[in-house]
Amino acid sequence: MMNELPTDRPVTNLFLHEEVLLLALRDDEGTFVSGAMYSHAIAGGILAELMLSKRIDLDPVKPKRKIIDVLSKEPIGDPVLDECLFKIATAKRRGSMQTWVARFTNRELQHRVAAGLVDLGILKADKDKVLWIFDRRIYPEIDHAPEQQLIERLEHAVFTDDTDISPRTVILLALAHHSGLLSKSLPKKELRKRKKRIDQIVSGDVVGQATKEAIQAVQAAIVVACTVPAICAAAT
Repeated sequence: MMNELPTDRPVTNLFLHEEVLLLALRDDEGTFVSGAMYSHAIAGGILAELMLSKRIDLDPVKPKRKIIDVLSKEPIGDPVLDECLFKIATAKRRGSMQTWVARFTNRELQHRVAAGLVDLGILKADKDKVLWIFDRRIYPEIDHAPEQQLIERLEHAVFTDDTDISPRTVILLALAHHSGLLSKSLPKKELRKRKKRIDQIVSGDVVGQATKEAIQAVQAAIVVACTVPAICAAAT
């Protein structure tokens, strides 16, 4: 099936949520960056992957509500994606993209995604102490090539005027941009100079209509899911 990734895949052929997690980790320390809504972006990456794999789509009758329709329950072969697909398919009521981003956003999910990258030999599972008391799971990077390649994809997309950008790179950039990870991965000063270009990419203007709709649906869900917790936190 087009856009579907094989289960027994090379480390350079990662799922979107795995790429987001690599961007969210400090390479050597193996800790997650602060000040970014990376958990929401990981959840958004899962939904985008399910859309690209033709497992889910948006209800065409209510496009503004972004309600998810299940097109196929066939497993993809990745434990995280298959479990999330099962939850969507067996839910008593259909939910929106925003609903599922919120439901999938949790700390345990990010550790499961990290465990998959450990199995691929990209990360190493380890522990350290917080304040010399509490154990914390960390994931130092031991194979830098996969992240370096995705950084190069983002740099090419942002810092050139190339219009031939892969749908996966466009979606990854949108996820990173709206979660705050893009500014932690690329130079902030240079990103400010390319704001118009970034806006053009994340709006889907450089890809086909089908991918554009997927990008808009996922990023809308992430924006809302990221904004609501931030507003609540500011009000307390």
